Amino acid sequence: MNICLILVAIALAMVGGSVQARTDEREKVEVLYETTLNLIRLLVEQGVIKQEVADEMIKKAEQKAKASQQQATEKTTQPDPGELKKNEVRVTYVPEHIKKEIRDQLREDVVGQAKQERWGDVNAVPEWANRFTMEGDIRMREQADFYADTNAPAANFQAIGQNINNTTDDSLHRERVRMRLGINANITKGVDLGLRLTTGNVNDPVVTGDVLGPPPISIGSPTSTLQTFGTFNSKFAFVLDQVFLRLTPQDSVTVSVGRFPNPFFVGTVGNIYTGVLRSGPHTVPTAGVNHTDLLWDVDLNFEGMAINLNPWIKENRTVKPFLNAGVFPLQQINQSETVKAKDKWFFGAQAGLEWAPQNTDTKIRVGAAYFDYRNIAGVRNPNFGDTLFNQSATLSRQKGNSLFNIDNDGDPTTNLWALAADYRLANLTVVTDYSRFKPIHVIGTVDYVRNVGYDQHKIFVRTGQNIAPQTEAYQVRLTVGYPIIAERHQWQVFGFYRRSERDSMLDAFTDSNYLMGGTNHKGYTIQGLYGVARNTWFGLRYMSYDQISGLPLGIDSINLDLNARF
Repeated sequence: MNICLILVAIALAMVGGSVQARTDEREKVEVLYETTLNLIRLLVEQGVIKQEVADEMIKKAEQKAKASQQQATEKTTQPDPGELKKNEVRVTYVPEHIKKEIRDQLREDVVGQAKQERWGDVNAVPEWANRFTMEGDIRMREQADFYADTNAPAANFQAIGQNINNTTDDSLHRERVRMRLGINANITKGVDLGLRLTTGNVNDPVVTGDVLGPPPISIGSPTSTLQTFGTFNSKFAFVLDQVFLRLTPQDSVTVSVGRFPNPFFVGTVGNIYTGVLRSGPHTVPTAGVNHTDLLWDVDLNFEGMAINLNPWIKENRTVKPFLNAGVFPLQQINQSETVKAKDKWFFGAQAGLEWAPQNTDTKIRVGAAYFDYRNIAGVRNPNFGDTLFNQSATLSRQKGNSLFNIDNDGDPTTNLWALAADYRLANLTVVTDYSRFKPIHVIGTVDYVRNVGYDQHKIFVRTGQNIAPQTEAYQVRLTVGYPIIAERHQWQVFGFYRRSERDSMLDAFTDSNYLMGGTNHKGYTIQGLYGVARNTWFGLRYMSYDQISGLPLGIDSINLDLNARF
């Protein structure tokens, strides 16, 4: 705006001073005068300045022109001023090409500023606001659980350290909600900030430590963002679910630091999201769960640093390899003379490829991974009453993994349960997407994992128990329909069978829906989705699971969901 006003003032000043120009310049001055008036009218029409301001500008310019003309008349009656004073320069004539350069330069400055500031655009927003994007989703759920008549009492599970409060009363119906709000900020080219808020499941805490003894630590679940209704109208909590920096020095290289979505390929093929809620090339679609959730819950986020390499990701190639790796702190412990437990860490690496044969409607993705949990097993306190290794018990667990009491005080009411086994997992995932009937896809997924770190002899030395190995898990899944439910009348149906043995994986991070979460279960899931409006869909899911070994436990569940996203 300042440049525009300067242009107008200069132009009017030139008109005022032009009375001293030679007669052959008068015609050009008149042209400049008309151009200036037209420019002022245009600024008024575009709403840049008001009509009153324009009239005042012209009035002042005319007054200045009259004053200049009067001064010029008075100077013609005075004698010559004589020689020039020191450092004084007189310009009696400005060449036409110089005038043109000045006009062109001023015009470029004004037009450039007008484009940048979007003069006259009532919908204009500041430049920085264009670097922010927002997205979110909400899910309303009605959940009903039905317990088998042959289930053991909950107290029997609690006596062996399993976090189970109810196994017999199937009158439990829960109304639940999940709300997520994500913000992405593009700081500069190749640098993005991610932030996500979500409901905080404060009514569904994970209980850690002693089940029957002193008050345990209660923390938010790492695998669930559901909030259960029925808190006598108490307010819900919003928690920080993701916060990270994502660096993209090249199209094929991504580095994430902070708390971010799952960086590993988990079975997705086809149309996927690329935002804060579903960032990167390995995350899940919005509607449905077109992936295998054998190892990780879909709501699980990772803390630490991860790198994703995708050579030739934007090229038209038959084979595209990928490599994912990361290091993640799980539990930081301040060691001292009275605390000897070690920090818990998780390391992961995954390599694979995507194969899309030419002249076919098939896409195949294969990933092989190795996940290593360090210092995850418990250490028994050496002497009666010691607490040196209390923190070797994990902060969070669900149920299923083999446990032992590390308290060593002889009091069964103060048991402190910790993991008995080590966990080093070998994982293979294969996904095939057949799209000949587009937009309908047929997607098959096979996922297999084995705990190759299970050492029966080491467990016996650690716990005094001879625990037979149960270290394998697998899931087979078939999906038919639209890969993403985005419009009305779009649909998707899928079903899968899964078997997860007791120590096949760490139970803390598995899906919380199947037999109360964790491991040591087998069963199947059937689900259907239907779009009722744009970005809005219903989902109906039926699950039936039973415990593989140990105390008898069987649960059937029905979930009715209403989902929407923006």
